[in-house]
Amino acid sequence: MPFANFKIPAKTLTTKQKEEIVTRTTELYVELYGERARANTMVLVEEVTDGGWGIGGNVLTLAMLEEGTPTGTEA
Repeated sequence: MPFANFKIPAKTLTTKQKEEIVTRTTELYVELYGERARANTMVLVEEVTDGGWGIGGNVLTLAMLEEGTPTGTEA
């Protein structure tokens, strides 16, 4: 069974945008594996709470993303 797991910052995408991730990912698997993959493709979109993730050893928050502050360049 094809499986894709997307982890996104909480409250950054609308329900419609998450539905689009599911639809487009399913279509990609169908394109790769053929129509037989459609019924068995699982796509999971998980929302991670603010501050519950990071890059390069630095905890990130939604406020930091909105500021556009690159990781490791804080003054």
